[in-house]
Order: sequence, then structure tokens, then C-alpha cells
Amino acid sequence: MDSKKFSGIFIPRTSFYLWVIFILMVVIGFLKFWAAVPGFLILLILVYHNFRSYYKRQKEITRYIENLTFNIDSATKDTLLNFPMPLVVVELDGTIIWYNSTFRKIFEGEDLLERAINSFIEDLQPGNLVNETVNISRNVAINGRYYHVLGNFVKIDNKGGTSNYILLLYLIDSTELVEVRKRYSEEKTSIGMIIIDNYDDLMQSMEDTSRPQMLAEIEKKVIQWMGFTGGIIKKFERDRYLFVFEYKYLKEFEEKKFEILDTIKEINIGNKIPVTLSLGFGINGKSLAEDFYFAAAAIDLALGRGGDQVVIKDGEDFSFYGGKTRELEKRTRVKARVIAYALRELIDQSSDVIIMGHENGDVDSLGSSLGIYRIVRNRQKDAAIVLSSSNTTIDRLMGKIEKSDEYANLFISRSEALDRISAKTLLIVLDTHRPGFTECPELLKYTDKIVVIDHHRRGPDFIQDAVLTYQETYASSTCELVTEILQYVEEKIRLTPVESEALYAGIVVDTKNFTFKTGVRTFEAASFLRRQGVDTVSVRQLFQNDLETYVNISNVVREAEIINDSIALSVCPVNVKNPQLIAAQAADQLLTLSGMSAAFVLGYSNNEVLISGRSLGDLNVQMILEKLGGGGHLTVAGAQLEGITLEDAKEKLKYVIIEYIESANREA
Repeated sequence: MDSKKFSGIFIPRTSFYLWVIFILMVVIGFLKFWAAVPGFLILLILVYHNFRSYYKRQKEITRYIENLTFNIDSATKDTLLNFPMPLVVVELDGTIIWYNSTFRKIFEGEDLLERAINSFIEDLQPGNLVNETVNISRNVAINGRYYHVLGNFVKIDNKGGTSNYILLLYLIDSTELVEVRKRYSEEKTSIGMIIIDNYDDLMQSMEDTSRPQMLAEIEKKVIQWMGFTGGIIKKFERDRYLFVFEYKYLKEFEEKKFEILDTIKEINIGNKIPVTLSLGFGINGKSLAEDFYFAAAAIDLALGRGGDQVVIKDGEDFSFYGGKTRELEKRTRVKARVIAYALRELIDQSSDVIIMGHENGDVDSLGSSLGIYRIVRNRQKDAAIVLSSSNTTIDRLMGKIEKSDEYANLFISRSEALDRISAKTLLIVLDTHRPGFTECPELLKYTDKIVVIDHHRRGPDFIQDAVLTYQETYASSTCELVTEILQYVEEKIRLTPVESEALYAGIVVDTKNFTFKTGVRTFEAASFLRRQGVDTVSVRQLFQNDLETYVNISNVVREAEIINDSIALSVCPVNVKNPQLIAAQAADQLLTLSGMSAAFVLGYSNNEVLISGRSLGDLNVQMILEKLGGGGHLTVAGAQLEGITLEDAKEKLKYVIIEYIESANREA
């Protein structure tokens, strides 16, 4: 038996003692009857007293409970009537059936009885409230003040035995808290960086006596632009400024579309090239150090996209403003020489080299890969190019490569590359800087020795922590950049005919026969390749189309739709062969039509929609297609959309184009 149960026997109980006395009296009565009579009389008196006391005690308990219930009901009613917080009782359909005086004061004494609560508090919709079956908690705004609403459902029993529910809502005034939070958000310190684009070229284009005046004028306009913020601007390098200000002023900058970008271009003090700025802002970081890191990343991205624009980094999100002018060519080759020396050292320190372009490789990607391959082989290192399959844009060039025994083991598949790569392997990525666009993104995980060489404007997602990045948006092509590197890696490097033709072809394709994005250095690179023995007729033959392809291109051009009187939009038929090639060449042809400033052509291949965009420079096709996940340049860009039909992709592209035009008109 449990000890607690056993000890319970000895707890004094009146009935227990009475039964003991009764048993003892019975025993005494058997022994001596007359001696037991007084005991029985006393027992009867005790039993009567016990019952009387028990009845009296039960009556007192009942009276106490009744009084307690009455007091609680009175207190509840008094509390509801004089509750210091606004309180309202509503039915499940939102109809108000009772409210206290404090709630009425919020609405300046207006009679609210039997009105729907959502008619004057829009955030309290009955349907949404009923769905919150446990507890209600939300924030609402009423007459310029903020309230935190708490509530719960109460079950009401009716006389007929049925029951229903009502809803009690309590409003807690949180205006002060909301305003403090808003003030905290607005007054948070934000970091900005401002850089003068092409500082060296700008200074070299001026007389020595005008340079100090130019810098003073730039600083004057920048200070005038940010003066109303009460922030601090400090020059920490010859062409860089640090800008510290409160977050609330960033909204005003955005509303005015960062007019400093246009204002700064008005400076004319004998400079032969226009003055442009790039701005990078870091906001909402966990600390000032993180905001500074965000700002540095934003300014790098702005420069990687060609400069003359603003990039805002808010955590992992980026916002872009400006960037609608052409990139200015840099005439100095200092950086190309430095990159060449650094690349040579990295190759010498690596066990082997893997070269990788972008998915669905083109002539620029393949040509630059062959140029890097020649550098690696001349350094006595093993090299291979990752290429899963050929396509119509490179089939003829691939045919020439395959005819040469020297390139017997040049190309490897993705699986072979994954088996081959190690921590000591140097991975060189060409003609793209976006991880998801590479031929084999998984390779980026297996080595820290990554080199990126690209000529596209940088997008929000890019290969980070590369040991060497050479991304110049002014360049016509990656082949141009690689050709410059070739001239500095070795004094007298010799290219094979296939390699020189591939590099030359990459430049020809991306410049549209030396028409777009063609600068002095583009012709210098072509001149170097010509001295290497390029056969221009042979290169021309790489781009010849058959009759069927030419007819398909003509049909796409004929079916074009004109948007805003100057933008051509067309679609390749689903069953057409070589949709990628036809879309690109049809866009080029549409751009030759009178009055056209831009052209877009869509094609369908491998369960995805391909978009080719072309422009004469007035319209930034890169910014348009970037909103669809693509990228490129101001005049040449592309995008790929998965899981969508051609018609849906066309409507989506139309919407983005119109949105871009409306945004440009507002800025104008």
C-alpha cells in the first residue's frame, strides 16, 4: 500500500469518530446495558450537532459562491464600461453590437452601432477575422494614428439551448512606437561611394591648367546635389568620394532619378570626353562596416556595367538607375598588360587548366577559348575546353578544329571536367561572368583558382571571389580582350591559322562587321590577328547561310510588329531550324530598316524561349532583357526563358519594353 494512502487513515474525520463511538457503545451495551445508555444519549447529541453544523456550513459556502459570482459579474460590467483601452464587440459578419466610450472617442463621438466595422477600418475585414480562429493580432491605422488590435472569440449560450459567437476586439494605441520605428528607419546611417568614370582619360584630354578647375567643378556640383541631406562627403582617393547620410534622403534621390548623373555631364572646361559618375549605395546592413561593404560591392557592379549609373545594394537585392549611355573606350593598355602578367603567373602555378565559356557557346566564346588554350600550351601546361555539344553558330568553326590533329583531345564533356578538376586546377571562365550561364556551373565549387574574362555589363549575380577578373564593358568582344592579353604574355607568340581565324571571327560577329562597339583597340586587335595570318575570306565563309536559313530570316523580318514607331518585334516559327541563329540574324536585319532604333526576335529551342535584342544605342536592350533574367550590352543583349510559351514570352517582353519607354519618358 502506498505510504500516502496509509497515512490518510489517521486524518481526523467527524463521521469516523462517531462510528468508533457507536461501535464502542454497542460493545459496552452487550457487557452492561445500563452503563451504555448515557453513552448512547451523548452519541445522539453529537450526531445531531454534526448534521446541524454540516448543513449550516454548506449554506454559508453556497451564499459565499453566490456573492462571489455577483461581484465578478459587477466587476466585469464595470470593467467593460470603464475600460481605459478602446473596446468593441462585433458579430461574425462584422456588425458592431457594443463599444465603450474610449472606442467612440477615436471616431469623435460618431454613432457606430450596427455599422460594419470594415466600413471605417478597412484592415478589419470580417472574412479575414473569422479565419483567425484562435487569437487575432494585427496593426491598423485610424484617423492618422496606429493601433495594435487584439481579439478573441466568445461563446454565448442562448435561452433556447443554442449558442453563437461574438468577437471582442481591443485596440492598443501604438502610434508612438510606430513613429519611433519610422524615425529609426529614416535616420539610419547609409553609406555611398562616388567615383569619377575614366578619370585618367578625362585628365589626359585636358590642359594641365584646367585639371584643378575640373575637379573643383565636379566637387561643387556633387556637394550642391547632396547638400540638403546634412550628410558628410569626403574624398579618400583622387577619383573617389565617401558619402555618409541618413537613409530617408535616399527616397528623394530616387524620386529625382539621381539627377546628378545628368548634371555632371554639363561640365565643359575644355574636356574632350564627357564627365560621368558612378554611384554605389549600401543600405540596411547590420553595421556601418557592412553598409560600407555593400557600397563597395555596388560601385564595383556599377563600373562592371559600364559606369554612368547608380547601383543600390540592400542586403542581397540590387536596384539600378541610369546606365543608358555608351561605354567610353579606354585607350591605355596598362591594365591589359597587368592582367597578362598575372594570368601567366597563375598558369605557371597551376597543375592544369580548364577553360569554360557560356552555355550554348558562340563564336566569341569558342574563339577566346582557343586563344587562352594557346597561352596555356605555350606555358607547357595541359589544357582542355569544356563543351558539351556544338550548335549551328559554331558548327563550321568546330569542323575546322576537328580536322587538325593538334586539337584531338581539346574538348571534354561536363562529367569529364568534374572528374578532372582539383584544388590545384586553374579554371578560366570566358565570355560570361554569371555562374548559372557557364557551361558547367558545378566546376566553380571545386577550385578557388578562378579567372574571369568578359566584356558584358555586370549583372546582380556574378562569380565572386575570383582570383583574377578582367571585365571591360568597352571592349567589343572577349576575343578582343584575349587578343590583347596574347600580345603581352609572350614577346613573339605564334597562333595557328584556326586560332587566329577563331579570334578574328569572334570580333567580327560581336561588332557586326566592325559596325557596333568598335574602337581604336578593336582595330588594333584585328590588325594583330591579320599579321598572324588571318584569311578574311575564310572567316567570311564561316558565316555564310544556306538558302533555307536565308528564307526563314526573311520571313521573320516580314512578320515583324512595330512598337512605338521605332521598335521591331518578331517571332521565329516553332518548327524552324536553327532558331538561335535565325533570331540573332533577323534582329540584325530588322535594325537596318529605316526608322528602327531597336529590334527583338524570339525563338523556341530545347523547351525554352530565346530572345535576341539589338539596338542602335538610343534604347538600352541590356536593361530591358535584364528584367527577364538576361543580360548583355547597351546595343546587343539576349535572354532565355524556361517554362513559357512563345506567345506568353512575347507579351511579357512587350510589357517590359513599354515599361522601359514610360520610365525613360518620365525621366526626360
